[in-house]
Amino acid sequence: MKILLSLAAAMAVGLAMTRVVKKIHLPNVTGYLIAGLLVGPYCLNWVGSDSFESLSIITSVALGFIAFSIGGEFKLSHIRQIGSRAIVITCFEALTAVVLVGAALILFRFPLPLALTLAAIAAATAPAATLMVVRQYKAKGPVTSTLLPVVAMDDAVCLMAYAICSAIARTLVAGQGMTVWSMFLQPVLEIVESLAVGFAIGFVLTVCLRFFKSRANRLSLMVASVFLGTALADLWGLSSLLVCMMIGAAMVNLSAEAEAVMEGCDRWTPPLFMIFFVISGAELDLGVVPSVGLLGVLYLVFRSLGKYMGAYIGSALTHAAPAVRKYLGVTLLPQAGVAIGMAQLAMTELPEYGPSIRAVILCGTLIYELVGPVLTKIFLTKAGEIPQKEGAPKFAGKNA
Repeated sequence: MKILLSLAAAMAVGLAMTRVVKKIHLPNVTGYLIAGLLVGPYCLNWVGSDSFESLSIITSVALGFIAFSIGGEFKLSHIRQIGSRAIVITCFEALTAVVLVGAALILFRFPLPLALTLAAIAAATAPAATLMVVRQYKAKGPVTSTLLPVVAMDDAVCLMAYAICSAIARTLVAGQGMTVWSMFLQPVLEIVESLAVGFAIGFVLTVCLRFFKSRANRLSLMVASVFLGTALADLWGLSSLLVCMMIGAAMVNLSAEAEAVMEGCDRWTPPLFMIFFVISGAELDLGVVPSVGLLGVLYLVFRSLGKYMGAYIGSALTHAAPAVRKYLGVTLLPQAGVAIGMAQLAMTELPEYGPSIRAVILCGTLIYELVGPVLTKIFLTKAGEIPQKEGAPKFAGKNA
């Protein structure tokens, strides 16, 4: 019963904080993280450190649904429609951030497993905060039309980068020799196996949807599929993020009923995501924060540079409009759900470095979610894609 009381307290404070952050025009995810700090062991202690292990299953399930939702964005017909330009820009802006963060941390002599893991997480962008600004101010133009598909594909690139970097990091921590197998072939094999398992589950889900027509039954099938994918990934040492992402991708491409299922997922998951973010905030060890000062500064600076430079290079190579080259990178700074999810995974996969990784990512999320949406609005206005009559009102956001 103590766990249920902890969850009730977490949800109550999380809901209350959404009202507070709404007044100062910040996204809900920021309120959830602050709520977690308040109810956690370093403040009110309503969610004590002894509860974290019992709550870990919620974290795993939430990560599965985050990845499933990302996979749902990968409909082949849509990818063909947006063309190669967005794909090239996505790869450059995501991977340039990975390279710059990794190089900076290695140059400053941080442990290689720590540097690789944070470098991979640097690729992630929070699409919700960006879309919130676009929708509120009715932004239209070349920057906006490029931005939307880029943020949709960004996290998939990040998940694959994380799968490779985390596999190498685990090998280093285990003290095994660095070989072609451990550095390249093993991570690639893990990715292939994860995608294969996810596709198989997605295919079975698609077949089952033909026999179950009610909304309730289809929602149950979707939930069971994500549960199964998460469990098999844990049992077989695969990436649960890639497995669940492929379940969603397979379903949207194989089933004509996918849109209704994804809509049901969007209705079911908000409370789960709220608990996930509150728990993530509660688990932040404030004692670690001062010790990762330089690490956090390097992460913030070089991730921001990577996003801007990568977007600029990718835009130049694809002959995008000058406004896209100049302003797109800044609009890609927000970071939240997927980054926090991977930091949570690092707690289990790399316990020696997990607290430092999570502290950097959670602090970075608070900063990026404070600054990112505001910068997105400012630079879309500079690009001339927010009409002056729409650009005048103060920034406000409703969704995380």
